[in-house]
Amino acid sequence: MRDISRRGLLGAGLGAAAAMGTAGCGSLGSDNSGQTGSSGSGKGGTGKPTPSESQARLIGDGSTSDTGAQPHQPAKPVPLEPGQTPPQFVVFSWDGAGEVGNGLFPRFLELAKNHDAAMTFFLSGVYLLPETKKSLYRPPNNATGASDIGYLTDGHIKETLKYVRQAWLEGHEIGTHFNGHFCAGSGSVGNWSPADWENETEQAVSFVTQWRTNSGWKDLDPLPFDYRKELVGARTPCLLGQDRLLPTAKKLGWRYDASSPGGRQKWPEKRKGLWDLPLQQIPFPGRSFEVLSMDYNILANQSQNSTKGMPENYPRWKKQATKAYLEGFKRAYETNRAPFFIGNHFEQWNGGIYMDAVEEAIKGMAGKKDVRLVSFRQFCDWIDVQDPQVLAKLCSLEVGQAPAGGWNTFFKAA
Repeated sequence: MRDISRRGLLGAGLGAAAAMGTAGCGSLGSDNSGQTGSSGSGKGGTGKPTPSESQARLIGDGSTSDTGAQPHQPAKPVPLEPGQTPPQFVVFSWDGAGEVGNGLFPRFLELAKNHDAAMTFFLSGVYLLPETKKSLYRPPNNATGASDIGYLTDGHIKETLKYVRQAWLEGHEIGTHFNGHFCAGSGSVGNWSPADWENETEQAVSFVTQWRTNSGWKDLDPLPFDYRKELVGARTPCLLGQDRLLPTAKKLGWRYDASSPGGRQKWPEKRKGLWDLPLQQIPFPGRSFEVLSMDYNILANQSQNSTKGMPENYPRWKKQATKAYLEGFKRAYETNRAPFFIGNHFEQWNGGIYMDAVEEAIKGMAGKKDVRLVSFRQFCDWIDVQDPQVLAKLCSLEVGQAPAGGWNTFFKAA
């Protein structure tokens, strides 16, 4: 059983957001990973047919496999042309990414398919580890087998495997949310060293790449990707510990981290060699402060951290959450075109209103001119091929600031 009582909260309102030190805009292009691949509008373009099982090369114990290039990826990205309006990128991401019988994982896979969207699923490694084998998990600075999000039932692990497999084949990204989600006390991830993060990451990868050995299940299809190659980014539990994660992430060859709290709606910068892609402060309708662009942080400001608030408030809270996402989107779309990052959980908090709000937000954004609903990895593909001077100009635009004279002339001085 999962336990969400200790998820924790960071950056609930503007005043609670942590300050971040980042590299200057002028150095944005100085640490290009050199990687190319997909970017653009979700899952169209050069998508290939689903690889057949007969073509798969099994890896290790057969928990994962190499099936070739990921299907349903957009065309290779190209630099912006002079006078071209930047796309409006939106990334919907999911922490934990476990299917626990509430049907939310398949619900949003179907929604993404219907709206040509790609998403990022930050998979918690312990969600593929049977509870009977929890002694295999040795979390840094915590007891063997401990997990503040518990473990899934065997049936729910099998469902999670099914939908993670489907997600990748449909063009989505599989990142990591690590394992035990420790946010409090001396064992909190906020206190972990770079070596602790490397240990935790290796365990998360091992639970994904050795689920067949750990479970003994032989009748399930392997995951259709090489996770060590697929994994290029993460979000830490409760947005804690990024400073000491980054050296490990750089060592592992990752391209981005999505753990910063309280980011502003501006074009991103690199931090310690990785793209820093934070959750962002967005307008919170009816309130005097802004709220972090994540379902749990909206909940915290509505029902004071309770996941079961007063039902009579649900309609009003759902409307407020939906408007927060759409107003954050509108502010970027109509001004500086900064990418918009939204975080979620597959949870029925406060009667499922946040899932409904996310669905309405996607419907309100998809299909608009220049809008691309992409994964973090696809966004990195695009930004990595842009001219550093162009990125510096984009980075100079403040929150809600449109380019003077319009986009036709904005880059001429770059």
